[in-house]
Parts: sequence; structure tokens; C-alpha cells
Amino acid sequence: MKKGSKILPTGKLPHDVLHKFIDRYTAKSEEVVVGAQIGEDAAVIDIGDKYLLAKTDPITFVTDEIGYYAININANDIACMGGIPKWFLATILLPEGKTTEKIADSIFSQLSDACKQLDVVFCGGHTEITQGIDKPIVVGHMLGEVEKDKLVTSGQAQVGDDVILTKGIAIEATSIIARESAEKLASLFSSELVEQCKNYIYDPGISVFKEARLAVSFEHIHAMHDPTEGGLATGLIELAKAANVGLRVEQDMIEVLPECKLLCDVFDLDPMGLIASGSLLIVCQPSVSPLLLEKFEEHNVYAGRIGKIMPPDFGYKMISFDGEEWELSCYSQDEIIKYFKKLEKEK
Repeated sequence: MKKGSKILPTGKLPHDVLHKFIDRYTAKSEEVVVGAQIGEDAAVIDIGDKYLLAKTDPITFVTDEIGYYAININANDIACMGGIPKWFLATILLPEGKTTEKIADSIFSQLSDACKQLDVVFCGGHTEITQGIDKPIVVGHMLGEVEKDKLVTSGQAQVGDDVILTKGIAIEATSIIARESAEKLASLFSSELVEQCKNYIYDPGISVFKEARLAVSFEHIHAMHDPTEGGLATGLIELAKAANVGLRVEQDMIEVLPECKLLCDVFDLDPMGLIASGSLLIVCQPSVSPLLLEKFEEHNVYAGRIGKIMPPDFGYKMISFDGEEWELSCYSQDEIIKYFKKLEKEK
């Protein structure tokens, strides 16, 4: 097989491939303060007295509440840079032969409502009915602003810092699975539990805007990152790669939400590799950790310290409660894709 002809798996491009493309094809300029880089959540552009934050992200796994997902997933990345989401554009791709005016109206309505909740202006984009897809896809483009002295990047993580995780895992995946497999789950669990899992999109919620704004009110917050596709494990490594540091993660300190664990047991999924929007990774000076955790508790946000930033030669290691140690690695394919493939086989 010729070099470069190997078929890549569904999901994010592998880090080594993506890094090569970033180096080869993305441009540098004085105005671009933070450009394309693994682990960074948005581009940062100098526009004078402030920085403009720019992010694009598609919603491909869900159709139910797709507009709500599109706004909040993109807004999360702006918030992780210390910024405020301000303007939103959407490319809405609708499947040929299946699209009605009612379907299109529902997506527009969801986008509009979710923008209003975050005080974001829905200001443009593109819409088309297109060949080759079997469900709607929304590609969001969020713009935001941040004061220059408030910018937070993943690349600022420092050796000795604490790593804090909010809410637990895996919020987004739990909601997606419950919505896609409601009938099967209803035969195994109570209707109340299934509805609770569906509602994970809102409670504890896929938005990290509140937590990010609380965090940046403190000094010595060195980095933030929201783990999404590839789960918490991939998000942790992306953050460490952005700062060129090592990572020590304590397995027993990671909060796997009980409903998530139940669904993972049913479908044989690993919660560490499940799409995890709704969780926020915060890297801060150790002296700040107790103050930050106290602030979160005051605002009814669960959070806990899960690890520490280490020197680069330490690598990325997971430590169990009994001292067992192993290398933490990225998931080449999100576990949610494995779940969807199982659904296809069952049809």
C-alpha cells in the first residue's frame, strides 16, 4: 500500500496526520495570536484593543435538538479561551428527498432560541438541500471577544499545576444514547431514568459557559479545554500536547456519572472515550484549586481535582487507586461511533 493511501477511521483525524497538515498548510501572520494547533479550542486574532476568537464545529451525531447542540458546542470553545461568544453563522445541510419546510423551520428555531439564551447574534450562514447525506448536519461558526489580559489557552499549562474536571463524564454521550435508543432502554430501566438521561443535554448540561466564566474570575488559571470527540482521555492529551507537558491522572478521582455508567454497561462502551461535551478541564496553580472548587460548590457545580501537570518526559499516565500505572492514550475513534455502528447492525 502506498504511503498516505491507508483508509482513516471515522472521527477526528489522527493527531500525527493532523499535525502534519497544520504545519504544511496553515498560514502564519502577525495578527494571528493563536492559530491552528492540536488542543487549542479557537483561533485568536488581534483586532486592536481586544482579541477576536473564531471557532467552527459541526454537529454530526444528532438530529434531535441539533440547533441547541450547534450553539453550545461552539460557544464552549469560545468560553474555554476566556471569551464571550457574540456572533454565530451556520451552514445547514439538509438531506435530499427527506427535507420538509417543517424540518428546516425546527432547526432555525432551535438555533435562534439557543442564541438568545447566550445573548449571541445569529447573523448569517448558508443553507442547502444536498446529496450524499441521510440526516441534517449543522456546521457552526462562532465568533467571540476576549480582553487581551484575560485570554486563556491550553498551551499555558505549567508543570506542577492541578487539573480539575467539572461535572463528570460523559454528559453529551449519555443524552445522545438515551435519545437514539429510548425504546430499548425503556425495556431495561424506568421511564424516569430514560427521561433523565435524555435531559442530560440540559441538566447537568452540555454548556460549560457558566463554569468557564467562574474560573476566569480567578488569577492563575493557566489553561482550559473542553473534551469533546474522543472523550476525556483524548481531551486530556490534546491539552497536554498544546503545552508540551506531561500528565498524571488519578483514575479514582474521575467522576463517571452513574447514568452514563449504566448506558456504557448496556452497550459495552468505555466512558473515557465517549464524546464528553459538558465537562470542562481547568488547569490552575495548586494554591487556587481549593478556592475554585469552593466557588463551584457555591454555584452548585460539581468539580474535583483529577490530576497534575508533569514534565514532558513523564508522558501521559493514568494511576489507579492501588498504584497501578499505565499510559493514557487517545481514542482513534470515539466510542459513540462504535455505538452507532452497533445500531446499524441491529437494523
